[in-house]
Amino acid sequence: MVAVLLLLSYGLAYVPPKTFSLISVLSLTVPLLIVLNVLFVIYWLIKLKKQLILSLLVLGIGYTHVLSFYKFTSEHIEKTEETFTIMSYNVRLFNVYNWIDDETIPTKIKDFINDETPNIVCFQEFDSSANLEFTSYPYKHQTNNSGSKKSELAILSTYKIINSGSIEFPSSANSAIFADVLIKSDTLRMYNVHLQSSGIDTNVNVETLDSEQSNKLLNRIGTTFKAQQFQAELVANHVAKSPYKVMMCGDFNNTVYSYVYRILKGNLRDTFETSGTGFGSTFNFKYFPVRIDFILADKNYTSGTFKNYTIPYSDHFPILTELTLHK
Repeated sequence: MVAVLLLLSYGLAYVPPKTFSLISVLSLTVPLLIVLNVLFVIYWLIKLKKQLILSLLVLGIGYTHVLSFYKFTSEHIEKTEETFTIMSYNVRLFNVYNWIDDETIPTKIKDFINDETPNIVCFQEFDSSANLEFTSYPYKHQTNNSGSKKSELAILSTYKIINSGSIEFPSSANSAIFADVLIKSDTLRMYNVHLQSSGIDTNVNVETLDSEQSNKLLNRIGTTFKAQQFQAELVANHVAKSPYKVMMCGDFNNTVYSYVYRILKGNLRDTFETSGTGFGSTFNFKYFPVRIDFILADKNYTSGTFKNYTIPYSDHFPILTELTLHK
């Protein structure tokens, strides 16, 4: 059963949530299914039983899914004058509602950015009311959501921004923005995307959920995935019309095995998959590693280094990559 479920999950990235919303929820369980199949391989190997072939075969068929879950090696490209860095970070409103019992969180985030000095920073759940001055970044584009319930986004850059805009998501607090950035000898279109969140408390004890609560939870996630599909398609259509090479950062609120990830990735390169190591977890979830924040890059750029940070200043962790233009 575990092997068959994993095998079926390989096709979920091609199943539109609007058509089969509940089936698409299965994509969230892919990391668990991978782990269980690995454990079965080990168990049957110890028992010297041929049943290990089943899970081994299924894992082999979906080896790209396995490598997306855990990276053993990474590429390392030498820096050049064309190398620059991009960071993506959901800062959870700089802890404005004191989810973390530490009043110095905004200052700690600011100091962290100043210490790491990325050339471009994409913030999700930005809060302009925090009045943080990032003086190292003379160029900035952010959503103007004063007086609204929209979640703010911001792109900070050491390079000149020559044009910018936004992509509104109807009936949602989420959105996407973009900025055309003049980097060295090239102009890039930098997207910052924040897809729909389910609003579910991730600290809920799954062991205490009854059948009615579980059904409500699944229906809510299914509804969220439908909204994400619409939003991802809006962004993908905008990307298709870009006159420049594209980079994309964002909190997709979904995994690498999902339909929305496949739509947004398109012809871009997932920089974790080329240059990251380990699980690449970007969200503080106590049950298993979750990667829902991404930096996607145009294939004309090589990712030389990818960093996952584990600083406890938000419910998300920042990620950073180095990029170099192919000559």
